[in-house]
Amino acid sequence: MAHEHAAPTLHGLMAEFENADALVAATNRARLEGYRHMDAYSPIPIEELTEALALPRTRLPMLVLLGGILGGAGGYGLEYWSQVIAYPLNVGGRPFHSWPHFIPVTFETTVLGAALAAFVGMWALNKLPMPYHPVFNVPAFARASVDRFFLVIESTDPRFDRHATQKFLEAQHPVGVSEVAP
Repeated sequence: MAHEHAAPTLHGLMAEFENADALVAATNRARLEGYRHMDAYSPIPIEELTEALALPRTRLPMLVLLGGILGGAGGYGLEYWSQVIAYPLNVGGRPFHSWPHFIPVTFETTVLGAALAAFVGMWALNKLPMPYHPVFNVPAFARASVDRFFLVIESTDPRFDRHATQKFLEAQHPVGVSEVAP
């Protein structure tokens, strides 16, 4: 009995541009055409690209704030527990809960909590580690970290039609348009 193998699906189409302005212009046009599932790759940061892709605001600042608050509360709680509950020592007639002496530890644990939240949050929100991504299947993508700019319209986009999307990308005057295999 012969088994039929499903044809591999397409991850999307990738257009290669020579400069950042062409990439931003093509991304803006794609957004105006109704494409929503797309991504851009660039060797340098481009502020206009964030607006052109209509990326949502990151949740990282809130995670860092929460990490700082939890770190500070944990540090203060540790000081309180050790000085008031576990090992109450009368040193120089000071009260057990002498909060001004707790401030350095509270500050340091606040910074530690915020830093750890930023580190872990960046990894989690960027879905790292990601040892494989379909764009690496395109040989031209090797220049993405050197001198080329890429726009990928993914096949999961509701407006994606292989031939119409390819014609649209070719109309943006790229260096080339490539299929991105999964």
